[in-house]
Amino acid sequence: MRLFLSSLFVLGTAIAVSAETLPLPESLIALNSDEGGKLLMSSEANADYFDLGIHFTNQVHPAFCGPATIAMVLNALEVERPKSDMTLGLGLFDQENVFTPETEAVKPRAVLERSGLTLDELAGMFGAHEVSAKVHHAEDSSLDAFRSAATASIEDDESFVLVNYLRAGIGQERGGHISPLGAYDADTDRFLILDVSRYKYPPVWVEAATLFGAMNTPDSDNNNRSRGYLLVSR
Repeated sequence: MRLFLSSLFVLGTAIAVSAETLPLPESLIALNSDEGGKLLMSSEANADYFDLGIHFTNQVHPAFCGPATIAMVLNALEVERPKSDMTLGLGLFDQENVFTPETEAVKPRAVLERSGLTLDELAGMFGAHEVSAKVHHAEDSSLDAFRSAATASIEDDESFVLVNYLRAGIGQERGGHISPLGAYDADTDRFLILDVSRYKYPPVWVEAATLFGAMNTPDSDNNNRSRGYLLVSR
């Protein structure tokens, strides 16, 4: 029942916007397709899907894939949340309150709005919230190492894996992007990207080798170091 209800949560939202999203290449499988839903049901690693799914948020600015992902993960990690008198003294992280004086020292919001975040800056933003974020540049890693680390992170109850990849590398439009992973299916060797720009694309299943190749691309905003992935934990 837990799997079914959470699937409805994410699938229902994705279906609502599917008519307006960009077309997917045949190599990707949309979560809100029959095949995509079956992959989730049969996937060997999917624990993070549930923890992230209840906190899913769509980026509100073209450069805010990083802040949207940060808000989701901080909420899923149950980091102490900003409180609001308008919500009975309760609250959640969002794409406004993730910005603090500490994050401004990592990258000012005004600059982020023009250029987004690099992999290392993303880690620095988590550090500003006193959360551990281990950087793994793809050029210093391997497909096997990524697959093993990402699958373990998806299944444990302590960490989340975030990917920084070139959209064009998986057949999408087209620059660098950041989103969390929600699941892994061993039979097809595919990861589920919970894409935070759902107005553009639904969550998709992508082959591990394809995703790793898209991460192993130079980022001109990061001294041409490769993109890669973060393992984030308390």
